[in-house]
Amino acid sequence: MTLSFFDQFMSPSFLGIPLMAIALTLPWVLYPKAHSQWVTNRYMTLQGWFINRFTQQLLLPLNVSGHKWAALLTSLMLFILSLNMLGLLPYTFTPTTQLSLNMGLAVPLWLATVIIGMRNQPTIALGHLLPEGTPTPLIPVLIIIETLSLFIRPLALGVRLTANLTAGHLLIQLIATAVFVLTPLMPTVALLTAVLLALLTLLEVAVAMIQAYVFVLLLSLYLQENV
Repeated sequence: MTLSFFDQFMSPSFLGIPLMAIALTLPWVLYPKAHSQWVTNRYMTLQGWFINRFTQQLLLPLNVSGHKWAALLTSLMLFILSLNMLGLLPYTFTPTTQLSLNMGLAVPLWLATVIIGMRNQPTIALGHLLPEGTPTPLIPVLIIIETLSLFIRPLALGVRLTANLTAGHLLIQLIATAVFVLTPLMPTVALLTAVLLALLTLLEVAVAMIQAYVFVLLLSLYLQENV
């Protein structure tokens, strides 16, 4: 029974063919393409307003050179958000519960920010490894600690997203199983558990949105240090 709880995180396949590619490309089908007409429908207007507001808020602390990342960060936010939200539907698969996918997104983007900092302003980029006013005996120790913290950043990005979504999905499945088991035995307790399940589902929706925003926000902060 315990192993079946983790079956939902297995990559789906059909006739031996992995369906991960379909799960990754499905979110882009839900977003309509922009067209050259002046008058659009409400959905396109709402979508454009959300993207503009998010991009403005995300790039507010960045200087002009960091605005080149606007399209990339906004697309990444919509992509992760769509995957997280679609994974909450019944009989669906959440690709962002796979650590390999999250690390595949976190490591290249983090490495790109580090390379940009080393190329454009190497002195300032290396200066982050040693805070100003550090006592001389602590300099080697702090350099080692700051270097380790620099390389832990992509791991923290991937593990945070994976752990939060995995824990939420497991909790929802455990409580849903409890509702089905308790319904014929104790209907009152089952009803209270169902209310708890509904509240937990709303919380998981909020977690799915917040984790997508936090992932992109941390990347923008790493970019801010290097541009």
